[in-house]
Amino acid sequence: MTQSRPLEIDGNSLTLADVHDVAFGRRPVALAAAARTRMLASRAVVADIVERNAVVYGVTTGFGKLSNISIPQDKLAALQVNLVRSHAAGVGPELPEHEVRAMMLLRANVMAKGFSGARPDLPELVCAMLNAGLWPVVREQGSVGASGDLAPLAALAVTLIGEALLHTADGRLLPSGDALMAAGLHPVTLGPKEGITLINGTQTHTGIAALAVADARLLWQTAHAAGAMSLEALMGTPTAFDERIHDARGQIGQSESAALLRTILADSPLRESHRNNDPRVQDAYALRCMPQVHGPVLDAIQFAEGLIGRELNAATDNPLVFDNGEMLSGGNFHGQAVAMALDVLAIAMTNLATIAERRIDRLVHPDLNEGLPPFLSATAGVSSGFMMAQVSAAALASECKVLSHPASVDTIPTDGSKEDVVPMAMGAAWKLRRIIGNVRNVLAIELMCAAQGLDCRRPLRSSVTVERAHDAVRRVVSPLVEDRILTPDILALADAIQRREFAVS
Repeated sequence: MTQSRPLEIDGNSLTLADVHDVAFGRRPVALAAAARTRMLASRAVVADIVERNAVVYGVTTGFGKLSNISIPQDKLAALQVNLVRSHAAGVGPELPEHEVRAMMLLRANVMAKGFSGARPDLPELVCAMLNAGLWPVVREQGSVGASGDLAPLAALAVTLIGEALLHTADGRLLPSGDALMAAGLHPVTLGPKEGITLINGTQTHTGIAALAVADARLLWQTAHAAGAMSLEALMGTPTAFDERIHDARGQIGQSESAALLRTILADSPLRESHRNNDPRVQDAYALRCMPQVHGPVLDAIQFAEGLIGRELNAATDNPLVFDNGEMLSGGNFHGQAVAMALDVLAIAMTNLATIAERRIDRLVHPDLNEGLPPFLSATAGVSSGFMMAQVSAAALASECKVLSHPASVDTIPTDGSKEDVVPMAMGAAWKLRRIIGNVRNVLAIELMCAAQGLDCRRPLRSSVTVERAHDAVRRVVSPLVEDRILTPDILALADAIQRREFAVS
């Protein structure tokens, strides 16, 4: 739900939670007064440079390989307009609304920081568009992540000058000038440096990353609920989660994972039913080594949260305007940092998918499921039960493996080799988004199968937390008595995961 208190952006204090609130919750946004003051001061530096006709990259020169070309005073406005038009060259599927809103918020926030040399009018218009529910058509492909996300940010920039198309809050797609007018807003006329200010930066892939890392943490929590349910359905032992084992290794994420599993599984009558005289010495890795696999995933999430959280308030323009009147050209727009964090998350989440898929296989496999019905069907043979659900999970896990190949190790020179080392950050971003969707569906399948396995163990009951998770499954999906189409069940459980119904902590 929309929060009534506006989020004031100042370029320094934006958080991952703030991004989520604006992207999904439509929290209103406003430019902080202190940020406006800083922006006016940096704008005065730009105005002085133009008045003196000093040679400064992107202000009185061309861009990239064309930076050696000086631009006459009467062409400076055309320079900035041509820049945003020419760079709006993205292709492929549209980014979803919540990712575009995250990008818009971050772009306004970096201008608010005061190193951009832009007028406050620009971030104020972006904030007004967010508040009015207006968002541009931004294509997924076309950015290499340096000099920032040029093509997707240009797709936003052209709408600020009244060109291209805007989605509206009521579901229409209108010429941006018409959409702005209908919302009581007006396009801006770009001044010197303002075009390059709008498109230089890491805000598209960072916006996607900020939302993805929140999804990753939610899936990490859900994986423990699903894994604990599977352990109980397979009559496994929680001995491997003993605190002493994990203290002996000293890995932080692993210890936190084991502690969470101990909490979830505490005081389970089902566990007590097979504590004594059980011929099994130890469980398979997919059950026994959950902390050793889930734990490093948490470490990766925390690493990514720190790096992405810092990037939310990073000055990523070029050149940067400083309060002593200097304007310095550098490379803060280079997306290597976030690209690497996205790749680390992709690898970590893939491991979450592969171990969950192995637990699913043990639940349905008649040779491995500790006496549960074949494929969890009471009429196996006539019925296939959850046979194909495991196949779907296998397909998803395998796709994750392909997608987890890092994008950030690739580079292709661009802009006449002026930009000769690029990070492919947008590729890393959309790959991670796909992986996260896959993991969500794999965990939905595990929850569905594990709940069926627990049903087969009745009248024995599990721990309070596991039974609560089982009940949450049953509120969405009924037990499988005879074969039915499983796709709606899987998708419904995936939606329930996104609604945090299995987020144990």
